[in-house]
Amino acid sequence: MLYALFQKLTQFQSSFNALSYLSSRAILSLLTAIFISMVLYPPLIKWLRALKLGQPIRELGPASHMEKKGTPTMGGVVIIFATVASALLWMDLGNRHLWTLVIVSLGFGIVGFLDDYLKISKKNPQGLASRWKMLGLVGFGVLAIAWHLWSAANLVPKIPWYSVSTLNIPFVKDWVVNLSYLYAPFALLVVTGSSNAVNLTDGLDGLAIGPVITCSIALLVLSYVTGNVVVAKYLYYHTVHGSGEITVFLAGLIGASLGFLWYNTWPAQVFMGDSGALPLGGIIGAVAVITGHEILLIIMGGVFVVEALSVIIQVGSFKIRQKRVFRMAPLHHHFEKGGWPEQKITIRAWILSFMLALFSILTLKLR
Repeated sequence: MLYALFQKLTQFQSSFNALSYLSSRAILSLLTAIFISMVLYPPLIKWLRALKLGQPIRELGPASHMEKKGTPTMGGVVIIFATVASALLWMDLGNRHLWTLVIVSLGFGIVGFLDDYLKISKKNPQGLASRWKMLGLVGFGVLAIAWHLWSAANLVPKIPWYSVSTLNIPFVKDWVVNLSYLYAPFALLVVTGSSNAVNLTDGLDGLAIGPVITCSIALLVLSYVTGNVVVAKYLYYHTVHGSGEITVFLAGLIGASLGFLWYNTWPAQVFMGDSGALPLGGIIGAVAVITGHEILLIIMGGVFVVEALSVIIQVGSFKIRQKRVFRMAPLHHHFEKGGWPEQKITIRAWILSFMLALFSILTLKLR
């Protein structure tokens, strides 16, 4: 909205052109999202406490978590609102990638909100049944992927539809695999899998939001490169038409996440809940799909991958061998059971995630 306004004002005053640059709009999007978050969280936390809309805690969880019982949840609603609002203010509304990300943000956010609401209203940590949760994620995921593929074929005339179905291989130049009709289900798996992985990681104060920020920073850099023909050509990198605008969306996401982290650091004043974890993971997965970094997402999102794998290994081992591999899953609970303080687990996860994000950016040259 404001982007279009500044473009018109440039006709009368050239100085407004500085605010229409991609870098300027990314910074403004980040600051806008932080401002929205910092304004909305205090009254939201106060309101949630007054209504006693606190997070129910699993009885089988670590004993130290019982003191978290009653902490306000659904803080993710503000993250998504601040992110989408900032994007609509500062992005080019004609950019097709914006609407792919909006579908994922709002769609997955609705599923997460329903899950949180059922947890709170019924005082039951289980919330929405797993099958209904997955059905909702898959439904909105299909809608987002369908729009992504349709818009590529119909809104970008010079790009054949099958070029979107290619899978880029990191560390090598000009090596791609055309998945053809398998691309759509693969993209859906990436988006929904990323969503669930972030949700599984969200078990300690600040644990999930830190890697979300580092992944967003890495994807912001990669999105800028794939959207800039000159830079991509210099680096012998693939290009994605219009993906540069995604940097504005991700900047807003980073700002909203920082605003949330202010109130989510230990001891947390508010939890993001599924209202935040599901759409945040979905957004990261969707950006990876749009920009052709699906495989690289495994590296930059290594913390999320390990957390998800720990659950799969634990469940599989118990069903097959009737034995547990970890003291408790996801993995952060295993370390808690081993006596690690919550803050140590969280900070070390942030450090690892930061290193993985830097390595992901470094792959621009390691080819």
